[in-house]
Amino acid sequence: MTRLFHVSDVHFGREDKAAVAWFDALVAAEQPDAVVMTGDLTMRARSAEFAAGLDWLKSLGRPVTLEVGNHDLPYWNFVDRMVRPYHRYHVIERIIEQPLDLPGVTIVPLKTTSRAQWRWNWAKGYVHRKALAKTLALIAAAPKDRLILVAAHHPLIEPHTRATAQTHRGVEAIAALAAAGADAVLTGHVHDAFDIAHRVGGRTIRMVGAGTLSERTRADPPSFNEIRIADGGFEVICRRMTAQPDAVLPVEAPQPA
Repeated sequence: MTRLFHVSDVHFGREDKAAVAWFDALVAAEQPDAVVMTGDLTMRARSAEFAAGLDWLKSLGRPVTLEVGNHDLPYWNFVDRMVRPYHRYHVIERIIEQPLDLPGVTIVPLKTTSRAQWRWNWAKGYVHRKALAKTLALIAAAPKDRLILVAAHHPLIEPHTRATAQTHRGVEAIAALAAAGADAVLTGHVHDAFDIAHRVGGRTIRMVGAGTLSERTRADPPSFNEIRIADGGFEVICRRMTAQPDAVLPVEAPQPA
């Protein structure tokens, strides 16, 4: 069995220190095969926040792949946002939006952030066609006997949580990913966990969202997902920082995209 810890939206600068310590202890004790971080490592993309977040990722001592979230783009510095939005990631550039190959599963990235959009709220998701083409090429190159999990920041289809993603070209993207053979899309952004099956073109692709380890919780307490992969399938266990026992996330009924 291959085990992934899927974590998102730690928001260094507004991180919940107790939740981060709880996660660290579980990583040290259970040694998952990899950690998938689906964006919003920082709160405002400040240098000190990146330094804390990058130190944290390195301290986990596990293979990591990292997506960029909307909070990881410069917020106040418009020139940086337009010209060099990701430059503060250079210290660990090798793990940003990088595929991971593990027994039974390949994880490929899909960038859903955008420096600017033709709408007021630039925090919402946006799938550029070039980014989607890159992800589809990675799927095509993956071994054919493995599950394919796509890691992104924004949900491609609305998960009906308190927060929304409103991802531009999300419907187009999830249809293309399903047709290419992707089994699930791992996301964050909305700070609550979910597992939704979508029926697209005769295939089912699951949208799996992780909660947050920040102070900015919504419906759920601080949490992350454990993904267990075996025998060509997988299950998602939401692990919450409460006295409640961990529980397999129920897969919601397939919805047409």
